[in-house]
Amino acid sequence: MPEMTFEVRWPDGAVENCYSPSLVMHDHLTVGGSYTVAEFIDRSTTALSEASDRVRAKYGFACTSAAATTHQITTSAARYPADAHVDIVSMHPPL
Repeated sequence: MPEMTFEVRWPDGAVENCYSPSLVMHDHLTVGGSYTVAEFIDRSTTALSEASDRVRAKYGFACTSAAATTHQITTSAARYPADAHVDIVSMHPPL
């Protein structure tokens, strides 16, 4: 299963690298896209849940790394207002 990383820029300019065990993030986020914090949380946690489900289907167990990334994102996002914007800087590998 191909894994990927994606880099986000938070409203204060901080850049954070995130991990996904699946390329499914490309279905929910776009490089250069800007999302409100609330929308980013929704899109990324949905995608990471799908990624974990793909791992479960293939290997028989959920992906703890997807759960850790979900926690990382929600913890970071809690520092900002829901209507502030998060930018998707990069996604590797690209589609």
